[in-house]
Amino acid sequence: MRLVLLGPPGSGKGTQATRLKEHLNIAHISTGDLLRAEVAAGTELGKQAKAVMDAGNLVSDDILLGMLESRLGQADVANGFILDGYPRNVAQANALDAVLAKIGQPLDAVVQLDVPSELLVERIAGRAQEQGRADDNPESVRKRLQVYTDQTAPVVDFYAGRGTLARVDGVGELADVEARIQAALKR
Repeated sequence: MRLVLLGPPGSGKGTQATRLKEHLNIAHISTGDLLRAEVAAGTELGKQAKAVMDAGNLVSDDILLGMLESRLGQADVANGFILDGYPRNVAQANALDAVLAKIGQPLDAVVQLDVPSELLVERIAGRAQEQGRADDNPESVRKRLQVYTDQTAPVVDFYAGRGTLARVDGVGELADVEARIQAALKR
């Protein structure tokens, strides 16, 4: 199974990807985690990414695609993967298609987690407290939600037009949301 999870910040993509990873026995690839690892390692890429993320902006497509292509070449991805946080715009969706065609692993499904904006802000505030994530400050969150609306929401239409999109209600108990995702994947 090769799956993309879409949804605004705080929609539960990472949480559900972690749950689905165990159920489907496939790799979970989070571009946010890849970037945070670079930041933690203090690499040049990490320093550049930190400045961009702290401002609530998106890291350049070239940087993300290079990191992702490298990650997709690793052995644990052979059985499939869940992409969490990528693609974030239509250009990235097209670039992802090209990379997946090159490696012979086209997407099987794309799931959009739908969550009301007010709940997203509550969830992110809770995550910021629990995890101490600098990129979850209120100003950054507002900007990231606007960036999602402007740049990432069109990706939903992109995949809907290809017939690979399933919309899932992302509100409720974690197990209930996971069950809705699994049901959508069986369709």
